[in-house]
Amino acid sequence: MTTVLMLTCDGAAREADVESKLVMEALTTYGVASTMAPWSSPSLHGIDADLVLIRSTWDYTQRLEEFLAVLDQLTAPIANPLSIVKWNAHKGYLTELAAAGVPIVPTAVITAGKSETLTLPSFESDDVIVKPAVSAGAVGVGKFAAGSAQAHAHLSSILESGNDALVQPFISDVVDGERSITHIGGRYSHAVRKIPADNDFRVQEYHGGTNHLHEPSTAELALADAALAAAPCRPGELLYARVDVVGPVDQPLLMEVELIEPELFLPFAPGSPDALARAVVASLRP
Repeated sequence: MTTVLMLTCDGAAREADVESKLVMEALTTYGVASTMAPWSSPSLHGIDADLVLIRSTWDYTQRLEEFLAVLDQLTAPIANPLSIVKWNAHKGYLTELAAAGVPIVPTAVITAGKSETLTLPSFESDDVIVKPAVSAGAVGVGKFAAGSAQAHAHLSSILESGNDALVQPFISDVVDGERSITHIGGRYSHAVRKIPADNDFRVQEYHGGTNHLHEPSTAELALADAALAAAPCRPGELLYARVDVVGPVDQPLLMEVELIEPELFLPFAPGSPDALARAVVASLRP
């Protein structure tokens, strides 16, 4: 029987992965078996699978090189492909997309090893966001007054840890919601608006944020299409994708493209777990 290996993280966070369970249930209706395993499990290579689907590997950012090495050693095809994972793991890809004409939140990439005399990039904003170039779930993200000692100290701490850093202007209307546009099987599926808690800017639920179904504007859909078209992949190569945008709905800016292990907000769109299952099945055909 055809088998799909769903990669997860280790520990209690794995239990929060309700989306993978929905997809696994949908796969059974197509006669496809599936199993979940942490990407860091020593027994991973003993699992016979026809496809590896990266889902809730939420701890990979702290062990990126190890994560990539594990993926590189797997014999089954990976979705999304390893080449895309490597490209998407470092948020410096934003500057590549900007060079391709995709409107992004202005972004300066600061490489590790810079001297202590480093000066913060300046933007036309009162506040800036400083964050690691390899991170997920708002880990290591800080909001500071532009040019402040606190911003410089946070930037220095990221660089001294060996990580590159991103500096961006704070887009104030993020308090009205960051929009996540989900594609499944190469097509638009659904979108949500993620609203942060009062007096916060982080939209994740574990920071108090809330999610709401969103009807994307024509401009938002076009931005998502442009960002994915500019990614270094072949048409039809992405089984899933999430594009996060901020700013006015008629002039949105790209915040991130999530192609590794994004939450896809499947419970918000009836039929979307089945759509992902069908995309998986289609990818397994010779």
